[in-house]
Amino acid sequence: MTAIELITTEDLRIFKRELLDEIKRIVQVDGSSSTNKWLKSIEVRKLLKISPGTLQNLRINGTLSFTKVGCIIYYKLDDINKLLEGGLQ
Repeated sequence: MTAIELITTEDLRIFKRELLDEIKRIVQVDGSSSTNKWLKSIEVRKLLKISPGTLQNLRINGTLSFTKVGCIIYYKLDDINKLLEGGLQ
């Protein structure tokens, strides 16, 4: 027989805090390191001077890698710089 564990609301709050901390660590929104800086779609479109459709095509054909957190898509600044230099494949 398997023991039953109850999950309390405090357990869920702790899990939420840990999850948010981990997401922040991965995304590093603060941009403390230029190689790990992540940009949102609108920032990438302004930087590259492209339309939303063009950015979507870059994602679809694999030209520009991305990470999706919830409903927000993030792009590495380093990857964008490589794309601009013609070195990203």
